[in-house]
Amino acid sequence: MRPAWVDALAARLHGELDDAPRRLAEYSSDASNYRVVPLAVVFPRDEHDVVACVEAARAAGSSVTARGAGTSIAGNAIGPGLVLDFSRHFTGIVRIDGDSRTATVRPGVVLADLQRAAAAHGLRFGPDPSTASRCTLGGMIGNNACGPRAVQWGTTAANVRALRFVDGTGEVRTVESGRGFDGFPDLEPFITRHLGMVRTEFGRFGRQISGFSLEHLLPERGRDLAKALVGTEGTCGIVLEATVDLVPLPAATSLVVLAYEDAARAADDVMSLLPLKPLAIESMDSALVDVVRAAQGATRVPDLPSGGAWLFVETQGSDEASADEAATAIAAAAAGARASRVVGRGDDARRLWRIREDGVGLAGRTLDGRPAWPGWEDSAVPPENLGAYLRDLAALKRRLGVSGLEYGHFGDGCVHTRLDFPFDEGPRRFREFLAEAAPLVVSHGGSLSGEHGDGRARGELLPTMYSPEAIHAFAEFTRIFDPDGVLNPGIGVDPAPVDADLRVPASRILPVRGLSLPRDHGDLSEAVHRCVGVGACRADSSATGGFMCPSFLATRDEKDSTRGRARVLQEMIDGGLDGRAFDSPEVADSLDLCLSCRACASDCPAGVDMASYKSEVLYRRYGRRIRPVAHYTFGRLPQWLALTSLPAVATTVNALARVRPLVRLGLRLAGADARREVPRLPRRTFRRWWAKRSGPARPSGRGPVLLFTDTFTNGLTPSAGIAAVRVLEDAGYEVAVLPRQECCGLTWITTGQLDQAKRLLRSTVDALAPYVERGVPIVGLEPSCMAVLRSDAEELLPGDERARAVASGVWTLAELLRRTPGWEPPRLDGEEAVVQPHCHQHAVMGFEADAALLESAGVDAAQVAGCCGLAGNFGMERGHYDVSVAIAENGLLPALAARPGAVLLADGFSCRTQASQLAGRDGIHLAELLASRLPSGD
Repeated sequence: MRPAWVDALAARLHGELDDAPRRLAEYSSDASNYRVVPLAVVFPRDEHDVVACVEAARAAGSSVTARGAGTSIAGNAIGPGLVLDFSRHFTGIVRIDGDSRTATVRPGVVLADLQRAAAAHGLRFGPDPSTASRCTLGGMIGNNACGPRAVQWGTTAANVRALRFVDGTGEVRTVESGRGFDGFPDLEPFITRHLGMVRTEFGRFGRQISGFSLEHLLPERGRDLAKALVGTEGTCGIVLEATVDLVPLPAATSLVVLAYEDAARAADDVMSLLPLKPLAIESMDSALVDVVRAAQGATRVPDLPSGGAWLFVETQGSDEASADEAATAIAAAAAGARASRVVGRGDDARRLWRIREDGVGLAGRTLDGRPAWPGWEDSAVPPENLGAYLRDLAALKRRLGVSGLEYGHFGDGCVHTRLDFPFDEGPRRFREFLAEAAPLVVSHGGSLSGEHGDGRARGELLPTMYSPEAIHAFAEFTRIFDPDGVLNPGIGVDPAPVDADLRVPASRILPVRGLSLPRDHGDLSEAVHRCVGVGACRADSSATGGFMCPSFLATRDEKDSTRGRARVLQEMIDGGLDGRAFDSPEVADSLDLCLSCRACASDCPAGVDMASYKSEVLYRRYGRRIRPVAHYTFGRLPQWLALTSLPAVATTVNALARVRPLVRLGLRLAGADARREVPRLPRRTFRRWWAKRSGPARPSGRGPVLLFTDTFTNGLTPSAGIAAVRVLEDAGYEVAVLPRQECCGLTWITTGQLDQAKRLLRSTVDALAPYVERGVPIVGLEPSCMAVLRSDAEELLPGDERARAVASGVWTLAELLRRTPGWEPPRLDGEEAVVQPHCHQHAVMGFEADAALLESAGVDAAQVAGCCGLAGNFGMERGHYDVSVAIAENGLLPALAARPGAVLLADGFSCRTQASQLAGRDGIHLAELLASRLPSGD
């Protein structure tokens, strides 16, 4: 029952208040180990809403927690009262002043958006955490975020000029550097009482983030209250607006990679590099790179000099030559390095930085696949003590039997690590480790936190680092702004035990029934707990080059992010949805707008595969029950297409499809949106064409290749299959086709009809395996079907060696052609193309071979970033049309509008269908583009 005061608050708000069980599940955790279910979630639209929430919570004895992107690793973005999500409406950039080099922003603005806007003025915000593509400025101010380039430009606190905020009484306050303690009469006696303690215990080195930054209150520091409030983790005020400093963009940068035997030896070299004033000195453990190679393939990692750990050092210069000279000087100064490589700029540098940015998610699994967790995530010491600290930390880990991958901001002495605490045995080892790690880092002059704040993860440990007077001062300081403890209680002051409210130890094992999930030991609970909340699914695909999560990018609702769905599934498994399980309406609502695009399987650094989890949930939800009508129509589309393969049937269906009232009725009956169109059926299927063809135009010189003609190619776009035959034969192959039509079971998989999918897939594997055994390459044309054979076959047929062999023996057309010795593409110089990669290809096979082929052919290709929005049956189903269109408007439609005369190149049938129905642009397959420049044939 909702409390009366919450009802009254909801009526006052301009924004939205939501206390539905699904919504509370989505906001019950952040990127930490902790779970605290809120009373309600509020999406404030303006200052009035924030004040109203604080006043109402104060009167009711409740609490308010501010939240940005929810990427807090310490648990400081969750709370038991009202959680205010500023990332939906409070996202504006008020102004950027190029003359004063400042920006005034709302707290919900994403850092990457600020960086893009500032770049137009030749400026940027200095601190840049790895979550820059989704973290908000309000969150950065809350925990005093840093990032790799803080070694040059300082922490967030160093770059804040003014704050406008709501305090714990509901009063709106403004503080500004240079104005001292105006309006806060209690601060002068406060700092006077604690002058000696603050001077000796605070501000000892740049990454002393634990506790509050009281050193900024000192007279010699200018009594800078604005900077002192940064890093108070929402306990002293809720930011409404911030004015921050900007720095000039470097004219040119260069990356040099230094190789070392281990991380501690890399740390020993840091002090010799700092005098050269690099922009960043980042460390990378070789095991972390091995995780990337294992998960995404060796080709995703550029060449690195041999070593057990590396330093990534970025330099700057007035031009590229001077930046490279600075990088070379770094390599020369690195006396302890075994080898070095000046990478410079370009694709290799971007890919290496991407690995570093994804470290927080990649480190969520040890190299042998065990889950690893935050907790001792971001300790820091003065850089001169870093090597010694790392050696002692390694000894502690060995003694307590935990391990994990390490990386970090070594230029600032900050170490990131996630450890394989055996939470399945309970929290005992977790607590033991923290109890010994805290005094260890303090003994090296360090800080419990060097970046993320204390939150629930380290609050209890603060007395290890600070004197009783300092701990008392934190409480005094907080009461000046929040006398009743309304704002984010239990964070910093009166903290709960570090092992209270842990999410993972409370989870239960839930064996899968339809899938196998071998990476997660067949446990759906372990699989969904892969999501540790880093929030990469909230990032704009145009900025990251990834494809997830298209529905979130369309709705901007946490419900539609991969993380939001994972949180709901976690609650479902652990009994948090009133004991309801797979048939709960909350789970259905959460998964409804999941496109099963599979992008999260490759783009999520933690390896969350929501498409697979959705298949398992649907399988268990419906079982032998009646399914939605769309599962019988679109979910079994290959069966229906088999009925239309006769020319007379196809002609009849096409004639009826011209009668719009009949089409609308038919679509409704099929569970589709009536605004959609029925694709036109071809006059003859590919297999009918194949049966009547006269044979190859010239003798084969390379041996046989099997063309796997999927259902879509055969029954909907035979022109792509015909073109592929011409291209393959022109390349010297002898093309073969299976004697009867096989189906990979894709549509059954996406709708959770897994028993039927397994039968179809087993039949397909039986048909393909003999070709693989003879060394005949198998080429497919529909990316989603190839993805099933590459990936799902082993998942659905575990232990079947033939399935594993088939997975390694199937190729896309571009992959085969690129590995064909001596083959050159036909010249397509001047051909302008909009290229829409299929999501499943992006996730499973990658698009590198296609991109390289197009470049070598001379195509002027503009690649669409993100999903087309149709995604098989998703965009056709009733209730999904508007979101499907919104997704297309994020990438495909603008790309087509920008190049009105370009050919649309899209191998996926659904991608071509979406473009045709929404933009009136007919697309072609890569095979058709290549065949268009060959001599005409049958």
